Amino acid sequence: MLNCTINRSGKSSISSVVFHKMPPTETLFLESTTRITKDPIHSFMDFQVWDFPGQLDYLDDTFDFDNIFGELGALIWVIDAQDEILDPLARLHSTIIALQRSYPQVNIEVFIHKVDGLSDEYKLDTQRDIMQRTQDELADAGYDNVQVSYHLTSIYDHSIFEAFSKVIQKLLPQLGTLENLLNVLCSNSGIEKAFLFDVLSKIYIATDSSPVDVQSYEICSDFIDVIVDVSEIYGYDRKSDQAGTGQISPPVSPGAPPTDEPEQSPEVSSVIRLQNGMVLYLREINKFLALICLMRKESIERQGLVDYNVQIFQTALQRVFEIGGGGR
Repeated sequence: MLNCTINRSGKSSISSVVFHKMPPTETLFLESTTRITKDPIHSFMDFQVWDFPGQLDYLDDTFDFDNIFGELGALIWVIDAQDEILDPLARLHSTIIALQRSYPQVNIEVFIHKVDGLSDEYKLDTQRDIMQRTQDELADAGYDNVQVSYHLTSIYDHSIFEAFSKVIQKLLPQLGTLENLLNVLCSNSGIEKAFLFDVLSKIYIATDSSPVDVQSYEICSDFIDVIVDVSEIYGYDRKSDQAGTGQISPPVSPGAPPTDEPEQSPEVSSVIRLQNGMVLYLREINKFLALICLMRKESIERQGLVDYNVQIFQTALQRVFEIGGGGR
């Protein structure tokens, strides 16, 4: 993924908050990006986030265009919604046109950033203005059907994590399979909403097909923070599972007799009952991923069934990533 825009738009702050757990208030002290930085991210899949200084014109002949964009999955263009937008828009349009000529498969993601201090009406007006200007400019250049996604973001709420979730999901070839597996899990376990989270970044890489409610996503995301904080205090070093292969134990039916196989360290799990009668259920899938489900209290009364179905889902998920080559 490539982060681009002009200086002081907030792209370095975004990377620091999402991938390095920096508190948003501390990003005020970050210096402007002065050189190209490559940030390798090691999680359920390995990828790099490239941060480009705003003053560099990478479309100039002095730069190797193919080396920069040849293996790119997504271009993230950050626009400061509280600043003048014409210059970053002009550079965005030039970049999109250049990509359409050589690498039309690259996903174009526009983050309309720093919207936390703006009214809802102004946010939507700014988004409409950016979308219309971009559409008109690309049409004048002869590109009428370019797919450009727009996200209203801020590092001071969950919007930046949700935007990155949608960016990452487009890069996952297994996304359709993951969604189907989550749909089956929800229908057989009485789960109302399920998210598959990357614990490191709080990005959800997949969810079931029901609409994503912002409040549901926020409470599930905050649940990860609670679990991580508690684990840092009360956690312990567990033995590596099966020589570090990441393999999991086969599912065991509720009530089945114990086997003679050596006992393995159990995955982290947690259940929180909310005041509104809903229940949050978390289950560690592997050291990178966690499943978080939102269900009614009647469903968790059959927790043995839920645990068994989640273990079946866990086994299927491992096979999906093994076949797709994306698992770790």
